[in-house]
Amino acid sequence: MNLQTGKLYWPTTFPDAPSYPPLDEDIQCDVLIVGAGGSGALCAYYLSETDLDVVVIDKRKAGYGSTMTNTALIQCLGDKMFFELVNSFGETYAARHLTLCQQAVNELERTANQLHIDTEFKRRDSLYYASVAEDVAKLEKEYEALKKQGYPVVWLNEQQIRQHYPFKKHAALYTTGDGELNPYKLTIGLLEYAKKRGVRVFEETEMNGKKLEQHMATCYTKNGYSIRARKVIFAAGYETLEVKQEKKALLVSSYAVITNRIEDFSSWYKRTLIWETARPYVYMRTTADNRIIIGGLDENTAYADDRDAKLMHKKERLIEEFHRLFPNIHVVPEFYLAAFYGGTHDGLPMIGVYDSFPNCYFVYAYGDNGTVYSTVLAQILRDVITEKQNDDFYLYMQTRPKLPQT
Repeated sequence: MNLQTGKLYWPTTFPDAPSYPPLDEDIQCDVLIVGAGGSGALCAYYLSETDLDVVVIDKRKAGYGSTMTNTALIQCLGDKMFFELVNSFGETYAARHLTLCQQAVNELERTANQLHIDTEFKRRDSLYYASVAEDVAKLEKEYEALKKQGYPVVWLNEQQIRQHYPFKKHAALYTTGDGELNPYKLTIGLLEYAKKRGVRVFEETEMNGKKLEQHMATCYTKNGYSIRARKVIFAAGYETLEVKQEKKALLVSSYAVITNRIEDFSSWYKRTLIWETARPYVYMRTTADNRIIIGGLDENTAYADDRDAKLMHKKERLIEEFHRLFPNIHVVPEFYLAAFYGGTHDGLPMIGVYDSFPNCYFVYAYGDNGTVYSTVLAQILRDVITEKQNDDFYLYMQTRPKLPQT
């Protein structure tokens, strides 16, 4: 799959990243993880804390798939508003999902502090503003639903927004407890941690065949070797859909620019994460080396040629959108990208379990909070594979059981 194009930023932040060998023999293991990006690395990290023999493979260099275009706004709230999740799944269900996302952000901070590689994790607040006056009513519903859960949210009116920012908006939600990080450094840091605990990692090792039996799976590589495993986790990002199509998942195209370094952020209150109610929306964050990531303007296309043809126009549009908010901060795009972006129709990530794929689990950590969702799903899979009770597993299975409305 042609995942992305453009001039990528994250590789420049870690030019001396460790590499891993390609597989050059037949091997066996307890758990095979297909994919050495963010989702696969998190699965490896948590499984490394068990006594299982774990192997990770990736057809590219580790972290060089969709991780390279992950803009890594680490947020608890998602593309689908919380009150909408309540309407779809019931309050109990939606509240549990929200709690798991909050716990995942805390877990990412704990993990970042444990790794030997600096992941550039930093706590940030978020500003979620009404793009147009008609969206204020939706924000009010979201505010009331979140306040009912005791979520750390503050309502800002037009005057209060102007006190902190150089732009004018009708209303906004100001939330705390979010963060930002470097997804490439996180991925390599997780893999290095797992490697030290016995996990074997092989890059440039492409799976091109499989034989799935009742008690054993055998995966074959393009170079002619085999891996026998009791369990297989497909955590290959959006390329997981090439192994098993899932009707509840969808691919669109998204765009981002990373700017020059900025000396003065005094007009950007606390360097908050910023996003909006419009769909498609624009979002922005800062980086550890004082750049700005501006992303969004998604297009409903899953064709790479169509996606890439819009890149130059989208690059300019994103810069214009930023300057509308911060006319006093002059930026130019030093890096830019067009990439596939995955979501789900109902707004929640998934773990796929299918009769036609015995002993296999499919990680669809799709949505604007992919790193947070991957953290939630990886911990659940650790428990499921080690036969430890985890009731949250059923919240994220592709069968999507609904809980009673409350």
